[in-house]
Order: sequence, then structure tokens, then C-alpha cells
Amino acid sequence: MKFEDFSLSKETMRSINEMGFEEPTPIQVAAIPVLLKGADLIGQAQTGTGKTAAFSIPILEKCKRNKKPFAIILEPTRELAMQVSCEISNLGRFKNVRILSIYGGTSIDRQIRALKRGVDIIVGTPGRVIDHIKRRTLKLSDIKIVVLDEADEMLNMGFIEDIELILKNIPSQRQTLLFSATMPNPIMNMAEKYMKNPIKVGISSSNMIVPTIKQEFYEVREEEKLSVLTNILDLENPQLAIVFCRTKIKVDEVSRKLIQRGYKVGSIHGGFKQSKRDAIMNKFRKNIIDILVATDVAGRGLDIQNLTHVINYDIPLNPEGYIHRIGRTGRAGKSGLAITFVTPREYRHLRHIEKKIRTVIGKKRLPLSFCRSSIRNQAYTF
Repeated sequence: MKFEDFSLSKETMRSINEMGFEEPTPIQVAAIPVLLKGADLIGQAQTGTGKTAAFSIPILEKCKRNKKPFAIILEPTRELAMQVSCEISNLGRFKNVRILSIYGGTSIDRQIRALKRGVDIIVGTPGRVIDHIKRRTLKLSDIKIVVLDEADEMLNMGFIEDIELILKNIPSQRQTLLFSATMPNPIMNMAEKYMKNPIKVGISSSNMIVPTIKQEFYEVREEEKLSVLTNILDLENPQLAIVFCRTKIKVDEVSRKLIQRGYKVGSIHGGFKQSKRDAIMNKFRKNIIDILVATDVAGRGLDIQNLTHVINYDIPLNPEGYIHRIGRTGRAGKSGLAITFVTPREYRHLRHIEKKIRTVIGKKRLPLSFCRSSIRNQAYTF
């Protein structure tokens, strides 16, 4: 299909053409016609598959300006709220649609002033949206479309009760959209409770990983990881790379040791203030640093245009975490490489991930330079 086949307005088509979109992605082909007809929809698709445009284009086509919010999109993090808001602004630039991002860590007074002037589409995080509802600075009585984006991430972050509170403040006569990379039972239960005969679309479980992402794993002992990591970084020379660790302590340790070895490194985890995380991310996007060490919590929702490598220093706890981590690369048709470190006792866990995502992750031999270093170290030991 082509975008012209959706019978979109000339304003939206102009935006699509100027943004360089040549043809719709599979999730867009599946979702846009359904949403234009007004049906509720459950879309299974991860970040990077074009799902933002899949729900944004129908919203922009149906949006009616009357100074009161027409649609609200809920995102798990302020990072995602900013990114989605930016993409909708680009898609709606010729429709003069007013879009407002609502999230914590920034002035609520500025948001209140914008709401008083009139807003058509709100993109926000659950906590700050509820804050506005309680202050009575945000009224959702005219909302016609609500989008729950990255629903499984909002579940992981404990937002389900907040989402239900928000939905109760929105008229039942609405169109409800839910997008999620994975569909755990709590998400499906919420869909059954708050959606009306939703149509399910998306990417099959066998295709949950973007095909432009190459996947590899190295078998390493825990004490070898840092040496293997530095060898890989030297050999691969990534343009931008994220190294995922399981804990805040490990993030601090790995980033410190990489800096000591002369790498341009930044780190983020849940223990950092939002202002510090924003500063690190700005440096990462501008290539002032080219390696970011992060926990899963801090890594949620990151959208970096030229990210070439994702390295799982610690194997993810579950298949969903693996999907979300490696989905940071291979965006917009670009190629990416996902590397996972696996200790001997973690082999069963790796096979479980492979089974769930229906993908075989190829084993790689350790870099030759590391092997030689290991032989020298063993010789000194004897």
C-alpha cells in the first residue's frame, strides 16, 4: 500500500511527503484504516515500527478544534512524551493543531497557561496528567480518542491504577487505542474492561524483532565481561552504543571503569535526578559521549536516531525486557547490532528468550585480542 490509499487530507499528505515517508509500515497498514473508521484497537508493536504515526495520522485526520482537548495520549516516560509530541507536531504542521506535552520535572505553571489558551491534543505521563485533573486545570469531558502507548512499560512502572483513574474521567463514548510490544494478562484484562469490541492488529510474535537488527551473544565469565566489552568496543567502533546493566551499582562501576580506560561514556539510572539524566542524554544525542551505560528503568522509551549498538552486559530478566532493550537500535530501516553477554549458568535463560521471541541468537567467538590476553594472564598464573 501507499499513503495515498488511505484517502488522507492534502495537509497530512504534504507533511508525510516532507518527512520523507515513502510507504506505510506493516503496523500502519493494519491500524490506520481501522482507526479512521472509529473502532477501538489493540496494536501489538514495539517502538521503532512506525506505531506513533499509526495512531497519530488518524487522530490528526479526525481532530476538531474547539479549545478543549480532543485526544489524549499516555506515555510511560517524559522522554517518550516529548518524542511523540514532536512527531505529531511534524505530522500536523499544516493542520494548525495545538499539541501540549504534560510531564513532571518541569514547570506546571507553563502547562496550566497553555491549557487555558486551548489545546487539541495532549501527550502526557500518567502522574502529571492526574496532577492536572486534581488541580482542575485539565478537563477530559470532551476527549474523543485516548491512546495507551507502551502499555506494558506503564504496567512495569506501576501506572495501571493511574491509567484507570484517568480513563474514569473520560466519557465512555470514546475511541480507545492500546499499543504494546507485549501483551501480559494485566494489559489484556484492562483492555477487556475499558475497550469496546477492540480489533487486534500488529506484528506476529515471530516478527517482534525488527529484521534490521543483527543479534549475537558471547559466552563469558562474570569477571571477563569488562575486558570483552572493551575489546568489542574497540573492534566495532560504534557510532552510538547503549550498554545495559541490571543494577544501579553495576552501571556506576562499568561506566567508571570505561572512563578510566579513555572511553567517552555517560551513565543514567533511576538514582539520578531528571535534570542530570536530561543533560547526559543531550550529550549522547550530540555525540559528545558515544557510549551510554544504563539500567532498564532509565533506558525505557529512549529513542536515539543513530544508535548502532545495544550491548546487554547483563542478560535481561525476561523476553519482554530483551525486546525492549534491543529495539533501541535498528530504527527507521537502519541496521543495528544487539550483543548479549551470557555466563555458562545463564544458557537456559538465553534459550527461554529465544523460544519466546522465536529467534535463534547466534553465538560469536571471543575477539582474538581478548583470547591472546587471556592466554598471557593464564601463563603468568602458572
